[in-house]
Amino acid sequence: MYFSKSFIPILKNNPTEAKIKSHQLMLRVGMIKQSSAGIYSWLPLGFKVMKKIEQIVREEQDRVGVQEILMPTIQSSEIWKESGRYDDYGEEMLRIKDRQNREMLYGPTNEELITEIFRSSIKSYKSLPQLLYHIQWKFRDELRPRFGIMRCREFYMKDAYSFDLTDEDALFSYNKFFLSYLRTFKRLNLSAIPMAADTGPIGGNLSHEFIILAETGESKIYTDKRIFDVDYSSTLIQNSSLEKLRNDYEKFYSVTDEKFNKEEFENKVLAEHRVNTKGIEVGHIFYFGDKYSRPMNASVDFDGKKEFVKMGSYGIGVSRLVGAIIEAKYNDKDEIMKWPISVSPYDCAIIPMINKNDSSNLEKSNKIFEYLKSKNIDAIIDDTDENISAKIKKFNLIGIPYQLIIGKKTEGDFFEFKEVGSETQKLKIEEIASQISKAKSN
Repeated sequence: MYFSKSFIPILKNNPTEAKIKSHQLMLRVGMIKQSSAGIYSWLPLGFKVMKKIEQIVREEQDRVGVQEILMPTIQSSEIWKESGRYDDYGEEMLRIKDRQNREMLYGPTNEELITEIFRSSIKSYKSLPQLLYHIQWKFRDELRPRFGIMRCREFYMKDAYSFDLTDEDALFSYNKFFLSYLRTFKRLNLSAIPMAADTGPIGGNLSHEFIILAETGESKIYTDKRIFDVDYSSTLIQNSSLEKLRNDYEKFYSVTDEKFNKEEFENKVLAEHRVNTKGIEVGHIFYFGDKYSRPMNASVDFDGKKEFVKMGSYGIGVSRLVGAIIEAKYNDKDEIMKWPISVSPYDCAIIPMINKNDSSNLEKSNKIFEYLKSKNIDAIIDDTDENISAKIKKFNLIGIPYQLIIGKKTEGDFFEFKEVGSETQKLKIEEIASQISKAKSN
């Protein structure tokens, strides 16, 4: 892929309307374009990142046995009236009517719809548990959308739902998602802390937010810094192992501002271990028992009796994660971004010095491109006539983690190669490919 043929509309300066790092960068390097207030088109660079995040989320859901479905964006108001949330949800819900004058809504979440699907399909306890998820666009009519995709009106989200016979079974499902989220964020190179949180309009009495530290975060967080050292790598998908994992995290004080108690924080956490900062919510899980199953009559037959199933819901903001990664990784002072290799739009930028009267560097670039492609390494060639330093600065901004430079210092089979933020090396193409492949496999 040639840069000159790519749709990457880069701006020279940060847009004045953008106030935080992620919004500034995404507009500047052409990842998104605003369509209307809080609604964005995703351009190729941003869309590639988002789809890679989506795939990681999908793989980690599949890994713990969640089945993927797809529900519509438009829902009937009737099921929301059954649950009692239609009038309670508030003005964030976009309510519409179709040509038959039926009340519809653009789904802000899917507890009611998934409950309706379940109750019409599952009748016996022998079919439990059921774990279902989808990845779909949502709409919440924010009064003041701001910060780009971090607080917008239309967003892309993974939401999952669990159905179990008993509270004990349901907590096992909850804990599986707890582990799944830790694994997901690790693959995105993010340190996410699970924190006790308020359940909000979803309801229930058990909830955890997964928070990454960021100065621009909207959530105030209070935690014991030792929580960062909890190791979950050996956790098994078994009740006892998952319970131990939750206990290992919950023995450390860790809450968002809604649940913060100053006296409790100071009593439970030594001064040298206290962390009082801001963070960004990247995931939220809830357990709410029969809050939806009872009013919507979602039950199974068990020993001749009707048992209302116990439910939980589990959300990850897929589109929001694009912004969250930028907030965590972008050095706005030096204008350097480095995407985790797992979600970078390209693995490597090939940066040749272009001479109008000499096509040899571009020919070398094409050969390198084909070789990297044969090794399953996705590269882009900067075939523009900018000077080398301008090209490097551009790719530092875009954030592709590896740069292969073909310039005056190129000698024979050795090329200048660098990982963003590290020193330049002189390596053969085979060594370069090996280094990138190793990073991709970790």
